[in-house]
Formats: sequence, structure tokens, C-alpha cells
Amino acid sequence: MEARFNVFASPAAAKFTKRLNAAGQAVSESTLPHEIQELVKLRASQINGCGFCTDMHAKDAVAAGETWLRLNLVATWREATVFTEAERAALALAEEGTRIADAHEGVSDATWDQVRKHFDDDQIGALIATVALINAYNRLNVIARTPAGGYEPGQFD
Repeated sequence: MEARFNVFASPAAAKFTKRLNAAGQAVSESTLPHEIQELVKLRASQINGCGFCTDMHAKDAVAAGETWLRLNLVATWREATVFTEAERAALALAEEGTRIADAHEGVSDATWDQVRKHFDDDQIGALIATVALINAYNRLNVIARTPAGGYEPGQFD
């Protein structure tokens, strides 16, 4: 598979991506646990069919100490016993925030209550930003048809 468009070769797209990266720093520096950030990014990327981001965030998570067992079960997290209640709340928010057009209410009150139960305001702000940010990256890569499989952890550091 070849990319249909090189985002980095376009001045406008490259500038936009650079600004997205800067926005991502705010989330990375937040108190939201890094493990949860990666699980959320992975789940949203799976839903959006973004192979590049799925590859990237799975590899980054493993490099940070996450297990392949848990990563392999992210797509079926409701049936898996390896996730904490906080991680489940974050994954539910990621799914509902990514599939926002699929439900008239967007994120359900039940999911919001679980998020509120497990995270403080700073972490919730970072969680919402993570969902928004990864959905933007997914759309860039899916539209440009960025190929998956060649990412190396830390490649963009």
C-alpha cells in the first residue's frame, strides 16, 4: 500500500500536523496516566480504521511497558478481565466520543458518571483532549492512506 498523499510534503498539512503535535504535548504532560492515553488512542484508531495510528500506539504502549495481552484485548475490552474500572471508563468514553454521530446523545450519562468516578478534572480534560486529538490524527492518516507497519517506537520524538 502506498500513501495517496504525503502530509509532510504539503506546507499547509505539515503546519497543521506540527500544531497537532504541540497540542498533544499538553496531554502528554497532564496527570492522565500514560497507559490510559495509549489505550484510548489505540481504541479510537481501531474504530476509525487507522492502521498507521493502531500500529504506532500499540508499539509505543509496548515500549512503555504495556503487555501484548492487554493490547490484543482492547477491541474486546468489555469481555476482557485485564482492564481496571478506570481503564474501562476511559475506553467507553473513547468509543462514544469517537462514534459521536452514532448516538443522539453522544457520550452517555452512564459513561460520563464512570469517568467522573475515576478521574479528576485535569485528567478528564486530558482524556477529552486525547479523544479529540487522536480522532484528528486518524482522519489525516485515513484520508491520506498512510501505510501501517513500519513505525518504530519514538520515531517522532
